[in-house]
Amino acid sequence: MLVLLERTKARIEEGCARAGVPYPWWIPLFSTVSVALITLGALVQRDALLPPTWLAVAGLLAISPLLMWSVGGRLVPPMAESVLTTLAVGVLLLQPVEADFAPLLMPVLAAEMAAMYRLTTAVAVSGPGVALLVVAGIRGSLDAVPLYIVIVALGLYVGVSLRWQMRALDAERLNHAAEQDQAVAAERQRIAREVHDVVGHSLSITLLHVTGARHALQHDCDIAEAVEALTEAEQVGRAAMRDIRQSVGLLGADRFGTAPLPGADRIADLVDSTRAAGVDVRYHESGDLSTVDATRGAGLYRIAQESLANIAKHAPSASASVHLATGPDQTRLTIRNTLPTAVPRTSRGAGLSGMRTRAEQLGAVLHAGPREGCWIVEVTVSDPAPSPSCPLRQVAP
Repeated sequence: MLVLLERTKARIEEGCARAGVPYPWWIPLFSTVSVALITLGALVQRDALLPPTWLAVAGLLAISPLLMWSVGGRLVPPMAESVLTTLAVGVLLLQPVEADFAPLLMPVLAAEMAAMYRLTTAVAVSGPGVALLVVAGIRGSLDAVPLYIVIVALGLYVGVSLRWQMRALDAERLNHAAEQDQAVAAERQRIAREVHDVVGHSLSITLLHVTGARHALQHDCDIAEAVEALTEAEQVGRAAMRDIRQSVGLLGADRFGTAPLPGADRIADLVDSTRAAGVDVRYHESGDLSTVDATRGAGLYRIAQESLANIAKHAPSASASVHLATGPDQTRLTIRNTLPTAVPRTSRGAGLSGMRTRAEQLGAVLHAGPREGCWIVEVTVSDPAPSPSCPLRQVAP
């Protein structure tokens, strides 16, 4: 059953895309089911099914566009569908009944045409059906003709509204994609400028130290001076790596300025301000926070800030805890809160995406999701392993 549903869904979406109207699959399916139910109701009103009578031909005419699509996989041209539907209604009206379902096929046709084609085409396609209803009213085979005409007009309105809504959604998707591309390009340019400045200066200083070490070994055979120069080069290189990471981290900051970014030592203040807002949140830290550099501290602070903001927004009555632990090899930040009884729907906000981006910039591992009856955000930053030192050994000439 599920396989059949998936195939039907894929085929409907493929047909809509081929026709240039990429509607969700359930909209054409709803229209098709409506036509089938209305046709069935009109035939039942006339006792034309058991046993089948000549009026059953009208049912075949009404569902023939669906049969043609099922066999050939292509939509019937609008004028041909108008002719088939009008003939089906005309045949059914040859045997009038009270509260007739048959004329309801016309507003469904009008809505379909207005949703797929221009309004002028939809009006032209609906015209013969409206004329048929008027003629049937004049002949006395149909009551409440003005009401049916109003329903046809409502069908046109629904179709036009749906078409414009889909156009607006498509335009919004295109604009959103363009904005994302522009943001990515701008971010790359900013990263390139920051890294160029840091790397250019650091490499210049490093090369000077390396050149001095080469001269000390090549001309003076002074190993002590060479070791000192290489040590300075190593320190400059490590400082450059820290500056590059800090520059990349600054690119994701909310503001730029001369004020220092908040670090890991400010997470306690962040918890205090959140608690002052009425959220039951506790804070615990372990280890020496002074070992956390500015880049990692700023990233951890922003992740904690976003997590506490999500708690205040989605689960203000929950109990929460923040644990920051620093050790010789890694720093771990854990934010935990109890899940509310009614779990809110996940929005398309940038909170989790922003936290993942900051974690990637830090080279950290991030987990965010439900676990053990709580919502847990856990980020672990490992300290870079120091490079093994190798004493210089003078080679005899």
